[in-house]
Amino acid sequence: MKKLNELQSRIGYDFNDIELLKTALTHTSYANEHKRRMIKHNERLEFLGDSVLSLIITTYLFKNLSSITEGELSRIRSTIVCENSLKMSGDQFDLSHYIYMGRGEEQTGGRNRSSIVSDAMEALIASIYLDSGYESAERFVLSQMKDIIDKAIEGKLFKDYKTQYQEMIQKKSNSKIEYVVISEEGPDHQKTFTVGLMLNDRNVSTGEGRSKKAAEQKAAEIALEKINEH
Repeated sequence: MKKLNELQSRIGYDFNDIELLKTALTHTSYANEHKRRMIKHNERLEFLGDSVLSLIITTYLFKNLSSITEGELSRIRSTIVCENSLKMSGDQFDLSHYIYMGRGEEQTGGRNRSSIVSDAMEALIASIYLDSGYESAERFVLSQMKDIIDKAIEGKLFKDYKTQYQEMIQKKSNSKIEYVVISEEGPDHQKTFTVGLMLNDRNVSTGEGRSKKAAEQKAAEIALEKINEH
């Protein structure tokens, strides 16, 4: 309980239902190692948090950047809601320190894994949303991610590989880009995803990662390398 209170103090939000916070911080590996205790993990909250975060950022950009085109708004948003940005945001209050994680995951460096921290960040956003509504979640996001949002608007934040690839392709043509999951291997707490990058229904590269997002980024990175080689 002490760690939970400490985290609440660091993020400036006190939960009405502390169980929501516990669930947001529980990685699947921890739940799997304690199956008899029927512990909930954070994957469902992550799913919700992804949408809540996207709505918050989309609304903020729409209201504050009235002269920016739809395409540019999408580009800015994608740099804010990506895995790296969420990891950076979580690192500001040492989120990884508070995640409940299985021993196996811990021993393989899971506590510093970007996908795990970014997923926990999305789950945390969802838990605040469920605990006291959209406005509370919005205050949390806009407060914790202010520097990231400002840098993205100024164009000073990194561009993720997917965004870079999309921009490069769209300069030359109006081609259809799609990411398709080819396979999922391994136990729930240590899955490896293989994703194919499809350009006009043709596979141009494949990438692997511990999450779908990471695999997509890897596929885009490889596709960019192929373009730069020519």
